[in-house]
Parts: sequence; structure tokens; C-alpha cells
Amino acid sequence: MTEAVWTEVDAYFSSLYAQEDDALAGAVRSGLEAGLPQIQVSPNQGKLLQILARAIGARRILEIGTLAGYSTIWLARALAPGGRLTTLEFDPKHAAVAAENFARAGLSDRIELRVGAALDTLPALAGEAPFDFVFIDADKENIPAYFTASLAMTRPGGLIVVDNVVRDGRVADASSEDGAVQGVRAFNALAAREKRVSASALQTVGAKGYDGFCVLLVEGAA
Repeated sequence: MTEAVWTEVDAYFSSLYAQEDDALAGAVRSGLEAGLPQIQVSPNQGKLLQILARAIGARRILEIGTLAGYSTIWLARALAPGGRLTTLEFDPKHAAVAAENFARAGLSDRIELRVGAALDTLPALAGEAPFDFVFIDADKENIPAYFTASLAMTRPGGLIVVDNVVRDGRVADASSEDGAVQGVRAFNALAAREKRVSASALQTVGAKGYDGFCVLLVEGAA
């Protein structure tokens, strides 16, 4: 199988289950026009995040890594009535693009966008916990720290989803000198030891190539 086939199949499923409206398509387009990296989740992945958040009746969602706000829009639309999503973005340019996309989607009243290094902004969120759902999709070197902070703020029965954990298969290489790979491996080792969560990682292929994600059910309080 080739990546072209994966992309064709992804497009087929997206056309059935994850059709983009103007707000979602506009988020992708605006990111491209602004020169942002095209590393947002695929439509199918966005729809899966939305389903997971809706399945647990999420009212408080935390996202680490906003980019142009594509996944944020999928997740904000999953919120239960009166719900709120907080998204953290390091780059002010990315944040400005995302804010425009939230306004275009009519979601600005449900989304709080905080700009700055997540390791600096996360501690201030402790008073707003617990969160029902956390999506971690930021720099991979710091995933262990993001996971630790998120776990302390997620309620029992909540979900934490970590994206890009396969790294085109390189995650299996313990000798890799890639900082992102080693960050993911450190997170996996940490999550596997953590008694308060039940976790599983899935490999995926599609429009975004060969990667995967980890889903963690929080079973105990921090």
C-alpha cells in the first residue's frame, strides 16, 4: 500500500463521515495562507476527537497546541451546553490566525485562547480544574511534562488524547537521536507506569501519513 492509497481512503471516509463546512475548510486555508505548518489533524481524526468528547459529555476541554484552531473547532462543537474549551498556543502568529477562525466559526464565546509556553500557562489552570477531556498536540519533547500536568487536572472518567505518538514508526527505535521521538518514548514509559490511567496506543495511516495516537482513560484522582 502507498501513501496515495491511504490518502484516497481517508478522503472517501471524510466524504461520508467528516465533511468540512466553511469554518473548518477556512481554518485550513487561513493557516496555509499565513504560512503555518500544515500539521493539523485530518478531518477523520477531528471527527474522532469530537465523538470521544461527546461520548463523555465533556463540559471542560483543554487543548495543548492550537495552531490554526482546526482541531479546536471540532472539539468546541462537542461541548455540552454551557461548556468551555481552553486552548494553549506558544506562537502569537498562530494564535492570531486561530482567533480569527474561532470568530468565523461562531465559537469565540466557548473558546479561551491563552498565548505563551504551555509549561508556563498550565500551572494557572489548576484552579479551573477538573477538565473532562484533554488533547495534547504540541512539541513532543515536552509531552511527558504536559501529560503530568494534564493528569493532575483531569477528572476520573475523563480522557486524555496524545497525538503523533508513532513518528512514522521511529518510536520503536530506542537509539533514535530525534528529540521528538525520545519525548514520545518518555511519555509512553511514564503512561505505562501510571496506575491512575488505562491507556492504549493506535497506529494510523491516512492523509497525514503514518502516525498514531494514545488514548488514556483517567481512572483515579491525582
